[in-house]
Amino acid sequence: MMSKQSLAADIIDGAIAGAIATWIMGKATTALYEGENQSARQEEDQARHGKTAYGVAAEKAASLAGLELSDEQRKKAGQAIHWALGIGAGALFGALRPRSEIASAAGGLLFGAAFWLLMDETVTPALGLTPGPTAFPWQTHARGLAGHLVFGTVANTTLATIQPAA
Repeated sequence: MMSKQSLAADIIDGAIAGAIATWIMGKATTALYEGENQSARQEEDQARHGKTAYGVAAEKAASLAGLELSDEQRKKAGQAIHWALGIGAGALFGALRPRSEIASAAGGLLFGAAFWLLMDETVTPALGLTPGPTAFPWQTHARGLAGHLVFGTVANTTLATIQPAA
């Protein structure tokens, strides 16, 4: 399986797919969160101390630069980090998809699941952006996995539409 276009073009296509997938993933995870029972939502919010992992990342980055963020600045910077990560993941997927059959296995579901396991369950707590996985109810993990499966599927479908067939 080899791309009919350059690596740079595949990365750009992937970034576009990542942006679309990030947007749709956000809609899906918001709907799932709103449908969760109140006790699971409270348990998750308490574990996060009312902050998202992206907001905590923004605070840590600002602190390294000697800055302090207001709540509004933290939220905006956190959203920027969220979008950058999604677009970056899409760019990586765009580069890998035409070059590796495993990257697009199961219509992007494998990529989405791997991204969830790596980022949500491993890197984010390792960097101190969230407490460890046991601090959260199962619903948090299920929603995160579902969201990343949506991400992988949407990114794969978008790329199947915009990238030339191998």
